Amino acid sequence: MNNAYIKFYNYIIVINGISKKYVDLLLMTKKDFIDLKHFLAIPRNIAVIPHKNADGDAIGSVLACYHYLKNQGHYVRVVSPNDYPEFLKWLPGSQDVLRFDLQNKQSKRVLNSAELIFLMDFNEMGRVGDDMQHTMETLDTTYVMIDHHQQPSAVAKYLYSDTSICATAQMFYHFLEQIGDVNAISKEIATCMYTGILTDTGSFRFPNTTPTTHRIVAELIEKGADNARIYDSVFDQNTYGRLQLLGQALQNLVVIDAYHTAYITISKAEKLKFDFQKGDTEGIVNYALSIKGIIFGVIFIEDEEQEMIKISFRSKGSFSVNQFSRNHFEGGGHDNAAGGRSRENMEQTLKRFKSILIEYKEILKKSYVTI
Repeated sequence: MNNAYIKFYNYIIVINGISKKYVDLLLMTKKDFIDLKHFLAIPRNIAVIPHKNADGDAIGSVLACYHYLKNQGHYVRVVSPNDYPEFLKWLPGSQDVLRFDLQNKQSKRVLNSAELIFLMDFNEMGRVGDDMQHTMETLDTTYVMIDHHQQPSAVAKYLYSDTSICATAQMFYHFLEQIGDVNAISKEIATCMYTGILTDTGSFRFPNTTPTTHRIVAELIEKGADNARIYDSVFDQNTYGRLQLLGQALQNLVVIDAYHTAYITISKAEKLKFDFQKGDTEGIVNYALSIKGIIFGVIFIEDEEQEMIKISFRSKGSFSVNQFSRNHFEGGGHDNAAGGRSRENMEQTLKRFKSILIEYKEILKKSYVTI
């Protein structure tokens, strides 16, 4: 990373017909990193926050940040908007995470007293959910945003954003590089970072996994991250119900050859039938994308708690699911991996999705040719 690390954004996006203009969004410079290091030179009250429905990269990066700050003598709490998957709760420090939805008063006390709040792995306040967002918008504090998703908002005084980096957990490593504290990486920090990178790179198979990523991962193993144990803890702890749900999801798989597209549906009834637990649908969308000739994979999941259809998009080649989701399904993310939502029921959502797909036939065809 360059010493003068500056980027500017000047673009307009349209969500639900409303134009939002992001102009001259200045990212952190070397001076900003130095200023932040000086601020952290004395003990502070600090909160660290992942996005709602946190995944491995979100939890891995916030817990890495938590351990680092705690080891530096700060009073630190992680406040998660809601629950996260069971297969991540073995991570060191997970037992100390507060849930805003269940421990509301305690969480608010932590946020209200925070002199600094780290926002990890999300690019706008809406990603923490309405209730937590309303609380955070009333706070008079300083935010640090560390994130790799496209089109970040201007909410943070210190914004470290780089969409070319595969995981926020890797970005936190670079953050420590910039403040000259890589040597402070402990076994716990290395374990959390490794988990974040492992999960957000699809076990190091996605195109944004770079030689730098592998060099960092090697260093994390040297610092105590047990790569075999981490993989086993994340991927090899399936329940019988989750495998049954996977079987049902594959039965629901639909292929649309003309559009090089495949999608999967999971209903509320199917989740109930197979004793659904949070995280059980993680990674299922990749089965749609794994089919020969498919470059656009989607999963539609009925979410009764949030009263919506939760959608995950995946793609290969040049087809941007980030832009597709932003344009049509109130979401966003990366060019090849994004999320979205629909307030319609499953039948209506699928009908709308198929009608929209027609507009992208030629784009999908060209993207297929390029992979």
